[in-house]
Amino acid sequence: MKKILAVDDDEKILKLIRNALAKEGYEVTVQSDPLKLEELKLTDYQLILLDVMMPGIDGFTLCEKIRDRVDCPILFLTAKTKEADIMRGLGIGGDDYITKPFGLGELRARVSAHLRRETRKKKHMVSFGGVQFYLKEKKARCDGRELGFTKSEYAICEYLAMNQGQVFSKDRIYEYVFGYEKESDNSVITEHIKNIRSKCQKAGLEPIETVWGIGYRWRQKDA
Repeated sequence: MKKILAVDDDEKILKLIRNALAKEGYEVTVQSDPLKLEELKLTDYQLILLDVMMPGIDGFTLCEKIRDRVDCPILFLTAKTKEADIMRGLGIGGDDYITKPFGLGELRARVSAHLRRETRKKKHMVSFGGVQFYLKEKKARCDGRELGFTKSEYAICEYLAMNQGQVFSKDRIYEYVFGYEKESDNSVITEHIKNIRSKCQKAGLEPIETVWGIGYRWRQKDA
């Protein structure tokens, strides 16, 4: 389920947004105080809606603060339609404008279009098979709970997940994780996979498949 964050100081607008997008199957988090965004894990969201005119901090400034922390589309909600304002918003990392007042049909269409077209390379978080990979932290979580992978276990999972559906031999996995200069030891990979599966099963996940006689792959089923 795609997660969307909507930030606006108008509670009525937030309620409309949440109801409209929830009907489309999105999980919507709303926040009326933009100064409280630091309390949220922004990398969990696939799209962010920002009101431009807010007390405490405006949407443009907020976008500048969070743009280097998130990969997702940022859409401004605004009554400002002057070219200078539009240019500023797009120049600081915004992806689009939705002009107030807006129809709920337009809102749903714009959100759907941006999620569908989103292809930028992820630098912060990606999700595969129910596992969220936090690329800078080198940690993996499921529904906010850390899975507790070791450094090598995380590297194996990230490698398989980022190449979802592709089968890799134990030798290939070993070379990726430990380097070509070391002599391959299949038993090490077997043990790591065993530990990874145990930790994933505790979270109700079974993301790694064994392809007998060949190796392992990450299941082609995104969360």
